[in-house]
Amino acid sequence: MRLFLSHGKKAYFASDQHFGALNVVSSRWREHKFIRWLDQIKADAHVLFLLGDVFDFWFEYREVVPKGFVRTLGKLAEMNDYGIRIIFFVGNHDLWLKEYLAEEIGAVIFYEKTDYLIDDKLFMIGHGDGLGSGDVCYKRLKRLFTNHWACFLFRWLHPDLGVRFGRYLSLKNKANRGYLNHPFLGEDKERLILYAKRKLKEKAYDFFIFGHRHLPSDIALSPQSRYINLGDWIQHFTYAEYDGQDIQLKKFR
Repeated sequence: MRLFLSHGKKAYFASDQHFGALNVVSSRWREHKFIRWLDQIKADAHVLFLLGDVFDFWFEYREVVPKGFVRTLGKLAEMNDYGIRIIFFVGNHDLWLKEYLAEEIGAVIFYEKTDYLIDDKLFMIGHGDGLGSGDVCYKRLKRLFTNHWACFLFRWLHPDLGVRFGRYLSLKNKANRGYLNHPFLGEDKERLILYAKRKLKEKAYDFFIFGHRHLPSDIALSPQSRYINLGDWIQHFTYAEYDGQDIQLKKFR
């Protein structure tokens, strides 16, 4: 994919908002904070990359989507109407996102990591789940969750039951895995860093941009290449900003 930034404009990256997670009050407060950030970047944004898990659970029926998130969806639609491109990479919590965001807010949807040449810099961009070696159990579950027939059967559940069940599993997964405790394992053990280093041997990437780990990180892989993890909008409220020359990982205050 190729993209040229307009003069004076920037590319922004954010991920792992998990709206709907933890509880209604927390989610609403975080959503308001995210919208304040969107208002802030609107003046100089050329493109906004959302790298997945914007919603803690999302499943599209043919005529029904999960209720809520109207403030975020409305603001993204406003930005698209304003001329800002919205590019959405699905994560492991919003795997089942289909046509709704494309139709309603004009988003471009990606289901896998993608190479992007932005001006003269080569990016690898994706949510980050399932990349690299290991994590075999999750990779098997992802194949099941995205299987056409499995999704077809799930749609036969009444939306009240299906969405409630999906949200329950999402919250249960966080409780089991320590959702708010993601220790950094070191550059020699972090799957996404190891994956980026391996891919760097195949192609001269300038930047690897991922989410998923909830750990804001900016790590030099070589003198010309960096690994950026966007963190999240639960604890860190971090994002990346690219001005056509360099990228910075920042915290919204």
